[in-house]
Amino acid sequence: MAQGLRTVLIERDADPEGLVRAAELDPRIFDGRSLSVPFVALGRLFALAAERTRCPHLGLLVGQHADLGSLGLVGLLMRHCATVGDALRALEAHIGVQDRGAVVGLGIEAELAVLSYAPHEPVSEGAALQSERALAVTTNILRALCGSDWVPLEVLLPRSVPPDTGPYQDFFCAPVRFDQEMAALVFPAPVLALPIAGADPAIRRRVEDQVRCLEAAQPHTLADDLRQYLRTAVTRRRCRAERVARLKFLHRRTLSRRLRAEGTSFRRLANEVQFQVAKQLLTDTTMGLAQISAVLDFSEPAAFTHAFRRWSGTTPSAWRKANRPADLSRRPEGGA
Repeated sequence: MAQGLRTVLIERDADPEGLVRAAELDPRIFDGRSLSVPFVALGRLFALAAERTRCPHLGLLVGQHADLGSLGLVGLLMRHCATVGDALRALEAHIGVQDRGAVVGLGIEAELAVLSYAPHEPVSEGAALQSERALAVTTNILRALCGSDWVPLEVLLPRSVPPDTGPYQDFFCAPVRFDQEMAALVFPAPVLALPIAGADPAIRRRVEDQVRCLEAAQPHTLADDLRQYLRTAVTRRRCRAERVARLKFLHRRTLSRRLRAEGTSFRRLANEVQFQVAKQLLTDTTMGLAQISAVLDFSEPAAFTHAFRRWSGTTPSAWRKANRPADLSRRPEGGA
């Protein structure tokens, strides 16, 4: 990501080191060092870079510079999986080794596969840019696994329609739908069964062991795990404690007891994630309040407004007016 961002900034006559310092980050991120960058700080850097370069599709450009090799061990693991589906499930399971602030979800509906990307860390800036970057990277990965001519059926982006949609059409070569509830690539499910040429099972097993060792060394709690699950579940209307307990092979009471020991509860975590998604959609899209209410599975817009006021101390409309970018503030809700 750092090298791709640096390349794009130089191409657009911007000062990479100066922007990094302005975003209060360590300029050594461009030196190829394995520095951990907080997700919030990364979003701030992307937002600042897009503003300084006047490039609303900066995330897309940065993502185009990444490939399987950019994912390190996770990319190597994917390269040696037996099928495309196995590779994407490996990405879904192990994305935290490379990107601890977001979650990847792979779902199948009828004959369609939906590969989604969503930040689960609180993000105040640059969330839309991060999402389009991730989808560009994932598209490059799928083209590496399936062939350079691979294209999705459609692309979903949780951001408003940019002034120029040409760069998106040129790269994805597919319909791009803006103002969506999540970032996702949609493609035919049979693609998941395609074999990966040159995959070596021995290398896969060896790399998988290394990945698991890295994961074991990363501290995490049940609350952390639930935040990741809930970030994808909240836009799929599966945000239920009973379902999570089944997935974690726990009794509902055991789940509650363990979360209580960590100083939280399922309802608190679910509300936290709903609030996060609501803020992102209010900031980055022109979706109407009724649409956002439906996405978050509220019974009616009034219930969403009541919950948002409880979370933030203000109404969704007032929060949107105070926080959305200037170019979006001039656009009506529910339109492009």
